[in-house]
Amino acid sequence: MDKGLLIMEALRATYGDDDSSDFDSDHSPTLSLPANSNPQTEETLSSPLPPPPVSLLHPPNSLGSLDYLQTGQPSRVRSFPHVEGNYALHVYILVFIPYISKKEMGQFLKRVSSVVPNLHVVDIVVPLNTLCKEEHKLEQVALGREFQISLGRTVPIRVHQIDSIVTMLRQKLQFQKRYWIDFNKWEVFINDDRTRTFLSLEVVTGGLPEITKQIQAVNEVYKFHNLPEFYKDPRPHISLAWALGDVSGSLKKVVEQETKSSVFRGSLQSRICTSKVGGIECKIGNRTHIICKSPDQ
Repeated sequence: MDKGLLIMEALRATYGDDDSSDFDSDHSPTLSLPANSNPQTEETLSSPLPPPPVSLLHPPNSLGSLDYLQTGQPSRVRSFPHVEGNYALHVYILVFIPYISKKEMGQFLKRVSSVVPNLHVVDIVVPLNTLCKEEHKLEQVALGREFQISLGRTVPIRVHQIDSIVTMLRQKLQFQKRYWIDFNKWEVFINDDRTRTFLSLEVVTGGLPEITKQIQAVNEVYKFHNLPEFYKDPRPHISLAWALGDVSGSLKKVVEQETKSSVFRGSLQSRICTSKVGGIECKIGNRTHIICKSPDQ
């Protein structure tokens, strides 16, 4: 029995059969919502029973019952094959986009997605042009999440390397002074195997020396454990949207046109947004290790 049938059997066992709803394997249950909620659909069950946990019906990265969520869209894939006993390692800086910058950035994303409609929000399976229909959803979902500046490649490691890597990262990165990061430039990147294209914000001035120093520290840890070091000329950035395949040519053209338009409108600034470092984390498999807390924590 597949996972979907198991979930539906659990729902039937908990809430019983209802003639007004169909629990066949080809249909999803329609849930009733609390009276004080704002339902996105007019269809509800007449049963007075409360709805089952939403977590049973939506994966961790989904947006729950929001009506603009579309399933079946492509998502990012790992750049190396899964091997039993290996864990994916990723070291990164956490940053958040300040409220004051979201409106202007949201307008830029709207204009780009109107020309390149196959863009998706990074790490959440939602088409960007769908979110762009409602400004508050665009700012909340696409710009309101935490973003990551990579300090090293995402690589597979063995379980016996985990403690050593985490310990060495903390030794080299735990004592960090507070600094701010300026995101100055819209840029387009592609992954190593050219299967994904990313619309990103690049750091080219403020914060770049500090980030470069931290990348060097991570490289030392990687090198000690015989792991591939970061790119020789790193370009720190955060990615906001992605598209399947290599569409870097067309996306760059749109970004350049929109940047020129921003200059003409007088809305282009020396920096698109400024963010304070939110700490450094290391994710190994499904577990996140705090390497360096934010200075405010």
